[in-house]
Amino acid sequence: MGRPKQPDISEHLLDQCTDHALEHGLPDRLQPFIDATGTSARMLLYHFGTRDDLLRAVLRRARQRHLEYLGAMFSVVPGERYTSTLARAWVAMTGPQARPFVRMFDQLTEQHDSALWPGLRARATTDWLTPLQAGLATIDRAESATLVLAVFRGLILDIDATADVDRADDAFGLLLRTLDPEAPRISRDEGTVKSPTSA
Repeated sequence: MGRPKQPDISEHLLDQCTDHALEHGLPDRLQPFIDATGTSARMLLYHFGTRDDLLRAVLRRARQRHLEYLGAMFSVVPGERYTSTLARAWVAMTGPQARPFVRMFDQLTEQHDSALWPGLRARATTDWLTPLQAGLATIDRAESATLVLAVFRGLILDIDATADVDRADDAFGLLLRTLDPEAPRISRDEGTVKSPTSA
């Protein structure tokens, strides 16, 4: 009888592999994960099965972290106008902490490797629609959820391609003011938002 796998070791290895993939991208072979964990190919395959099984586990862990980091960003905050919530979510989703997630999931799209996680691209989009609809309903703009999500995604790709964050901020601010004349201005200096009357 083989020795039973130890979940704590598997979890530690998975976190190390996920950290590496978020920093460097998904590797096309095991060696980068071997180097990152200080273990062997045999040990990784013992805990995760195949290379693709390990990549799937890494993607799921990265997606879990992504949802935990951004999951509350679109939720309604009592007493706060929803366009202020969206402005703060925009700064977070386009900031340095979110960039590794964007890079990883864009890489998966470029590789057309849907076999690793069928339906991921659709799920990664539609996950955000329900909280957006609920939030936008508070300013009577629930029907704009798809538009807001499309602008989020499009401008994030724009930043990735051009690094022109200021122009993207201006465009997203224009969207917010279209939805709500009382929308705040976006401010990255403070990592937050300013009221439309702030100097």
